[in-house]
Amino acid sequence: MIKLSLIIPLYNRPFEIEELLKSLLLQSDPNFEVIIVEDGSSQKSDEVVAVYSEKLNLKYFFKENSGPGLSRNYGAAHADGDYLIFLDSDCIIPPHYIAEVQSFLANTYVDAFGGPDRADDSFTAIQKAINYSMTSLFTTGGIRGGKKSVEKFHPRSFNMGYSKAVFEATGGFSGMRFGEDIDMSIRLVKAGFSTALIADAYVYHKRRTNFKLFYKQIFNSGLARINLYKRHPSSLKFLHFFPLVFTLGWIIALLSLTIFSFAVFTYLLASYLLLIFMHATKVNRSLSVGFLALLASFIQLSAYGFGFLKGIWERLIMGRGEIASFTENFYQ
Repeated sequence: MIKLSLIIPLYNRPFEIEELLKSLLLQSDPNFEVIIVEDGSSQKSDEVVAVYSEKLNLKYFFKENSGPGLSRNYGAAHADGDYLIFLDSDCIIPPHYIAEVQSFLANTYVDAFGGPDRADDSFTAIQKAINYSMTSLFTTGGIRGGKKSVEKFHPRSFNMGYSKAVFEATGGFSGMRFGEDIDMSIRLVKAGFSTALIADAYVYHKRRTNFKLFYKQIFNSGLARINLYKRHPSSLKFLHFFPLVFTLGWIIALLSLTIFSFAVFTYLLASYLLLIFMHATKVNRSLSVGFLALLASFIQLSAYGFGFLKGIWERLIMGRGEIASFTENFYQ
């Protein structure tokens, strides 16, 4: 039996971690350990974790704040597993997850792997709309980790696993405050290690609970993309410019005094959003989620576009450092 270590960085999320731990109690295969690394939280989760310490093979650590990447490294240093699986605290793990990973690894050797994310029936309408926006190909979300055919698979931190030997060989996560999981995957692929998507090893990823937090999260993603470009120039693809083009397009159209150009943009935007609405409504079987998905998609593309633009200005034009760009924007 392959030993699995589930590593979860945590910052001010006692309610999230309780849901995650509760879901781990329901795993059909109980052969795993859980390592929680509290990253200098002011709202500690020690009391919540204590409730589950006798029900799960669980280790809990509290350390000074250093960001998610270095907290994952801290957890990896205390892990006993052959494979290290990194999960975000805002995930709920379906009962078959561990069994699915074990079955795949028993039949296929791979250096690193990951799985998709989905929306659970218990999610709010806003969370389902955000999940649609973040996973749909119509919003570029589908390239993130649910499709085998887009490019060589790059695991993401909400659901990613590495063999311990490969994790140590790559040096673990960097100190980036945002985009550290993408940086890790890029370095892994560059080093020639193999990756795989385990399609049925999905998690229910709650992400943000309102559009304000969602905007801030995606803004940081856009900013992080330029930081990643500085580290890995070849990682910047044409598709990454789509949110910027979308954002500048509607701004220019609104500022334009030419009725024709505004009408053309309105037609194109309406057609695009109608497509999103129809698809989101069909996928979620809900008109309300379909309408909210319109707003979520608009926010996602615009927030990423603004963050991307700020990254270009601060990193490429003004020459500011990687950490300095996040000083006022990194959300906890």
